[in-house]
Amino acid sequence: MKIVAFAGSISSTSINKKMVKYALNNFKNAEINLLDLNDFEMPIYSEDREKNGFPDKVYEFIKNIENADVVICSLAEHNRTYCTGYKNVLDWAFRANSKFFSDKPMLLMSTTTVENGSVNVLKTANTFFPLLGADVKCSFLLPDFNENFDLSKNEIKNEKLKNDFNKIIDEFKRIVNYN
Repeated sequence: MKIVAFAGSISSTSINKKMVKYALNNFKNAEINLLDLNDFEMPIYSEDREKNGFPDKVYEFIKNIENADVVICSLAEHNRTYCTGYKNVLDWAFRANSKFFSDKPMLLMSTTTVENGSVNVLKTANTFFPLLGADVKCSFLLPDFNENFDLSKNEIKNEKLKNDFNKIIDEFKRIVNYN
């Protein structure tokens, strides 16, 4: 199985990157392509810029998704929506191919440093991503990352949340026939 994974963040210290890596630990035998959105830096999208053509990075991002069997993504939430870096990639990719997620099964996640954060971005993505061709199969929200994740052990330390996460992972693996 080929997995493309990324965090919807451009921060070098992104907790959502840590969340993606944590999830990927459950797919030991998969061919994993972990993207860094910093490798897809492009001009800020505008219709005027689009008239001059699309940056090669747009097609490179889309090709990474097309070449995968499944997508794993963890979104950062900035001011109740996607972070700017990810939103720019999303805008360019959508304009190049409105169904750029190519009907790939998706595990969608988010984590935050506050108790009630990331609810909006996860809700928005669960509604919007299917319109972009994502087949969102499972989603998971880890609240208050600093309180609920042990960086030294690289695991969720809150037992209830850890069990919830493991159930989501098991369900996703069952849905995508991952053995």
